[in-house]
Amino acid sequence: MKPLSRRDILKSSLLVPAAAAANGMAPFSVAMPTATQLPQAAPGNTGPTSPQGGGGRERLLFDFGWRFHFGHADDIGKDFGYGGERTGSFQKAGNFLPAGSIAFDDSDWRRLNLPHDWAVELPFKNDAALASKGFYPLGRAYPETSVGWYRRVFDLPAADAGKRIVIEFDGSYRETMVVFNNFYIGRHSGGYDPFSFDVTDFANPGSRNVLLVRVDATLSDGWFYEGAGIYRHTWLVTTDPVHVKRWGTFVQTEVQGGQATLSIRTDVVNDGHAAQSVRVISTVLDPSGQPIGKMATLPASVAPATDQRYQQTVVVKQPMLWSLDERNMYKLITEVEASGQIVDRYQTPFGIRTIRFDSQKGVFLNGKSVKVKGTCNHQDHAGVGVALADAIQYYRVRKLQEMGCNAIRTSHNPPTPELLDVCDELGMLVFDETRMMSSNPEGLSQFADLVCRDRNHPSVFMWSMGNEEGQANGEKGLHILTAMKAVSSEHDGTRPVSIAPVGTIGTGGLVVCDVMGYNYMDPAAKAYHEAHPANPVIGTETVSAVGTRGIYITDAAKGYVGSYDPYTTTGRASAEGWWKFCNSQPWLAGGFVWTGFDYRGEPSPDSWPNISSQYGVIDTCGFPKDTFYYYQSWWTNKQVLHLFPHWNWPGMEGKEIAVWVYSNLDKVELFANGGSLGVKEVPRDSHVAWVVKYVPGSIEARGFKDGRVVMTEKRETTGPAAKLIMTADRPTVSADGEDVAMFAVAVQDGEGRVLPVTDNDVTFRVNGEGKLIGVGNGDPTNQESDKGASRKAFSGYCMALVQSTRTAGNITIEATSPGMSPASVTIATTTATPRPQVAVWARPIPTGSGITGLWRPVPAAPGGSPMMAMLTGGDDMIYTLQQQGSKLTGAVEGGNGGFFGGDDVPVPITDGMVDGDQVSFKAGRNTYTGTVKDGELNLQRSVVFGFPISPPPKELAGGPAIGPPPDGSDPSLGAFKLPSHLPIVLRRVKQ
Repeated sequence: MKPLSRRDILKSSLLVPAAAAANGMAPFSVAMPTATQLPQAAPGNTGPTSPQGGGGRERLLFDFGWRFHFGHADDIGKDFGYGGERTGSFQKAGNFLPAGSIAFDDSDWRRLNLPHDWAVELPFKNDAALASKGFYPLGRAYPETSVGWYRRVFDLPAADAGKRIVIEFDGSYRETMVVFNNFYIGRHSGGYDPFSFDVTDFANPGSRNVLLVRVDATLSDGWFYEGAGIYRHTWLVTTDPVHVKRWGTFVQTEVQGGQATLSIRTDVVNDGHAAQSVRVISTVLDPSGQPIGKMATLPASVAPATDQRYQQTVVVKQPMLWSLDERNMYKLITEVEASGQIVDRYQTPFGIRTIRFDSQKGVFLNGKSVKVKGTCNHQDHAGVGVALADAIQYYRVRKLQEMGCNAIRTSHNPPTPELLDVCDELGMLVFDETRMMSSNPEGLSQFADLVCRDRNHPSVFMWSMGNEEGQANGEKGLHILTAMKAVSSEHDGTRPVSIAPVGTIGTGGLVVCDVMGYNYMDPAAKAYHEAHPANPVIGTETVSAVGTRGIYITDAAKGYVGSYDPYTTTGRASAEGWWKFCNSQPWLAGGFVWTGFDYRGEPSPDSWPNISSQYGVIDTCGFPKDTFYYYQSWWTNKQVLHLFPHWNWPGMEGKEIAVWVYSNLDKVELFANGGSLGVKEVPRDSHVAWVVKYVPGSIEARGFKDGRVVMTEKRETTGPAAKLIMTADRPTVSADGEDVAMFAVAVQDGEGRVLPVTDNDVTFRVNGEGKLIGVGNGDPTNQESDKGASRKAFSGYCMALVQSTRTAGNITIEATSPGMSPASVTIATTTATPRPQVAVWARPIPTGSGITGLWRPVPAAPGGSPMMAMLTGGDDMIYTLQQQGSKLTGAVEGGNGGFFGGDDVPVPITDGMVDGDQVSFKAGRNTYTGTVKDGELNLQRSVVFGFPISPPPKELAGGPAIGPPPDGSDPSLGAFKLPSHLPIVLRRVKQ
């Protein structure tokens, strides 16, 4: 038999008649007469979903119950046929890929929940081209680990018919393709900006739906670790056709004379097919949840497929302002009424506050001067890469606040929305940055989305149009930044714009900035201010704490940098040099340290074996470096006394060691082995230091305030490692399947002193209602897996990250290390109501006797007809069989796609019989007969297409030697003959 090509099909009468196709006729494999409804999916561990917001709107978390598998950037066969000639793809609607069908066998796909970053799971690769990415194998040279596929089956309630159905992605790295119910939906390019797809026309309300997502991390946005995969939250949103547009509310506040005027803007869209009379009802709730103002607009007609903007004003008497210390949050409840019915209810948290920049006195929040004590931060963390649970955002912001940091620059990309929620709640200013500095459609769209999404957050006090873009300094930059500023003015207009420049201040396109930024140019910034005294200035990127936590001798071969601050300079590595300058310039609004946390990639100042930067004040786990205490001394009102280095220096006896103290007390006295080395006054914004000859024993600092000792700190020569001590960042977590606790482990000697030099292997074991999701130790050269169950202790410490389950109870985590006493901590997981979410779907498995169960075809041997496999559904079919005595019922799924597409619905089994080892049944127009043998069903399946098929030509006597076929047959099929039956072998499966 010659292979049957697509062109053969198109030239023959095998084509489905147009009338049949128009009536939704099933494809060739089963050609079902009717559909059947399979049993409802068994719920997973998610709780019941419930409406959020009301009025027809429901926003459900879409994070749980996914499947994941690596694809391949170069090999079609390893990329589930994507791009292959025989798999459908873009050839016919509704027939994109086998993996997009309901019956596709994803049993070898990994189960996981989102957010997910597959890059952090990869082994390190010593390839210089990967340095900026932290030596993870991603990119064109590593096609086998640069593409990932995600698959999610879920039910939509029948009540969703007539609603708009949208899938929202908060962030996916980097090129994302979405397929829904095997229809190609679209692509999104860019690793940080949110995106969404309306899938209404392709949905199956009242039935199952399949979401297939291909993520390609081959290309890069940045020069730092960016992760790979769907690493932020995903949402399923259903609304009435008339609803508030995404990010369609904006509350502009003006405070004056003991009252706040709220200018409320609401954009309503009509995605229906008829005009609607629509009005907007706005209710303002105060921080306690009490209504304090309500207004309704006049009705306005909104035509189909158009938007309508509504403007309202509400006055709030004696408003409770949002500030760093009092984080008062109001809420706007927007109700959309169409034709007399409330069809949408939309909630918008917001804060009331004022921000003002003064070119001589810096920045003012609610009329009070605030020096910006900021840090730039990338978004990755130990153990999880860029897939941070919300709880980790809280942990990081609290750690920065402990240091005295009051502002974050989201370097160099739009942040996850949850970070802004945390900053609103805890009191942290945000310099909100876009990724692409461009006036092309994509760049302007990204910036507009950032502004519209984040403009109601009181923590956001300034927009950043980019980072260190050389083109910004010239004429092209002037055009680009002017266009970007116009976007900010159109969608917000209440916050200044700036950019983190490179190599210059206030030239070219930089002149459009409302606040002039500068990177690492303190003297030049002062000169600029003197030449342009009317322009506000801020340090957009200022200095780094270049150093390795707990290390005091720079060793390039090991990749370690000593922790002493080069305080005599004002370069990019001197925290003390920069802050002395910044704090002495009242005109300077403050600045942003590079960076708050260490981050993967951009290893510095050394490359391999370094896999992460060392710029941070805090390491990747959240363990503070020494410079942390310098900032804490001068950025907080807390009394601080921090002594370093440690006092374990074997082989250094008699040699001189610099001993430093960071403190904001009046004086510090240093003792070595009980003898005083003198008292020194603590200079403002500086430190005190002594040079001490090393003798094992101890050094001790005593801090004085108003003439008396108020603090002491000691460093002692420790004994050998004897025990582990573990602490949790909090005593309880929520049993919602999302919350995360951080468990820090310290290696101590027999007297309870932390060993400063360690490489002990620590193994973690979790029992109870939690799971280990990552480990870390802050060592920039450590190449153990963040996803393993063990980690070496580095400079005395390591950490485990544990996530709760959905069951209330306890989590006990135990840490062990050879030769040491173990440590364990138990925390409680408290009952919590999970966020409204999409229920996890599981295929029901029938139970009973005989051949009852789920069955799939044994994969066909290589070399078969690709076209026949495509027409008949191939191996991606599933047979649900229910035997009751000799009667057999059930359904066949997965045969409805075929080359021409079609509804992927189950086809009922009829006339099913089991007689000993003999089996027979019908599904649609196909008949199956065969036997049960050795746990397999060996069947013969009829090949019935449901319409006439031209027979091959026949030789007839008496005809002309040259001429048309005498029997009138179609010559395009050649000698091809359709078989009457096909063999099929089924095996029992669990899904």
